[in-house]
Amino acid sequence: MFGPPGSGKGTYASRLSAKLGVPHISTGDLVREEIKNQTEMSKRINDYSSRGLLVPDNVICQLLQQRISQPDCNRGFILDGFPRTIPQARELETISTTDLVINLEVPDTIIIERLTSRLTCRACREIYNERFLKPRIEGKCDKCNGQLYHREDDQPSVIQRRLDLYREQTQPLLEYYGGKNQVRNVSNKEPGVLPEKVVEEIIQIIQMKRN
Repeated sequence: MFGPPGSGKGTYASRLSAKLGVPHISTGDLVREEIKNQTEMSKRINDYSSRGLLVPDNVICQLLQQRISQPDCNRGFILDGFPRTIPQARELETISTTDLVINLEVPDTIIIERLTSRLTCRACREIYNERFLKPRIEGKCDKCNGQLYHREDDQPSVIQRRLDLYREQTQPLLEYYGGKNQVRNVSNKEPGVLPEKVVEEIIQIIQMKRN
């Protein structure tokens, strides 16, 4: 899943995972899980973080390789949040192949509107929205009944900086994967579009690719 922050990658990936029967893998979640479990790898991750450094690509790929070697990935998997740069894409190619890149095209105005009203579950990381995708019970996750909260970085000025950084560092990946004929664009210019509508469009794209 490819697209700027707030484009819906996590929301659509979790729903696609359930429909397709393949796991949704977020490298951010993998890192957080390592730290939570206090593994040997988490010591290396904490060492980089304590020095204000980004976790190296090869460490992220090592975590990813461990995850995709599990039986539930035999039929495939959905990546969310990785790769973010061309060097990461090349690192990924050393451990796996990429069949399809779904590129979510969403205007900045809609992204800012979505993210300033976004809610995230503290327990399972499921995503909701105060305006467009409300939980059944206010403040509670539909999936696990966990507490919903606003992320500190979901402020307009912070969001715009993240969008600028995305275009600078990550958007060149479109040209990289486009050269391999792996990119399929999904345009969304409606702030309140139902996730199920977008998911069905993505599934149709996947089916066309398989055929």
